[in-house]
Amino acid sequence: MSVLAMLLLTTALAGVGGTGVGGLVGALLQKDSKRTVSLLLSFAGGVMLSVVCFDLVTEAIETNMGTWTVVGAVTLGVAVTYLLNYWIDRKTNPEVPHIDENHPKTADDLDELIHSDHLNQHYAKKDSKFGLFVAGLVMACAIALHNVPEGMTIGASYAVNEGAMGRAALVLAVIIGLHNIPEGMAVSVPLISGGMPKWKAVLITAATGIPTILGALLGYVLGEIGPLGLTMSLGFASGAMLYVVFGEILPQSILMYHSKLPAFSTIVGILLGLLIIF
Repeated sequence: MSVLAMLLLTTALAGVGGTGVGGLVGALLQKDSKRTVSLLLSFAGGVMLSVVCFDLVTEAIETNMGTWTVVGAVTLGVAVTYLLNYWIDRKTNPEVPHIDENHPKTADDLDELIHSDHLNQHYAKKDSKFGLFVAGLVMACAIALHNVPEGMTIGASYAVNEGAMGRAALVLAVIIGLHNIPEGMAVSVPLISGGMPKWKAVLITAATGIPTILGALLGYVLGEIGPLGLTMSLGFASGAMLYVVFGEILPQSILMYHSKLPAFSTIVGILLGLLIIF
């Protein structure tokens, strides 16, 4: 099997497969457990932190392009992801009734994180097809902001290992797939609640994982350009993932389940990531 074929298969299983399984679970149960989702997210966030800090960033430094280049690439990843998220939130949050001045400044539910609550509002209002299309496009963009950097980390890991599936790529694929299951549930449940047929909701949910594949191709192509491209790919993806973990996943997991358990779940994820990497 060629390098690109293996990369596409790995990322498709993590992205499309993970969200698709989550969508199917959501369609069958039509509910989710905040405690389970919170602990699953915080655990996945912990493993991602290990992989980013102890593998991807280390690999970026070892390209010998200079530590400041790595810092710049990571900063760029954080800044771009934050600004795009901020822009989407600013445009959509005022349309969701329960998000007001008393609401936390970060998402306290997966529906908010991926803006499926915004789409559901348009379904509830029986909006025009164009309005539903725009709301669906916004949700797709919000999901892509998370999935593209996730895919880039897998693609960059392939580039580091010269087309082979290294431990970091395998770990990332498994963890991203695991992380996408609750996201898939968050997409399918409100769609079904809004009146969409279950089969259609599951297919749409699975399709939201496609940006992961695009991110993997982008990360791999940049990594193949040369040391600078590899450094930028690893650094940008790492920065985007750091923002997603610290700015969204961890605050959200704690707001979803008010307990110390998400913190312990994160620590377990970090330690497991270390064991796998080293």
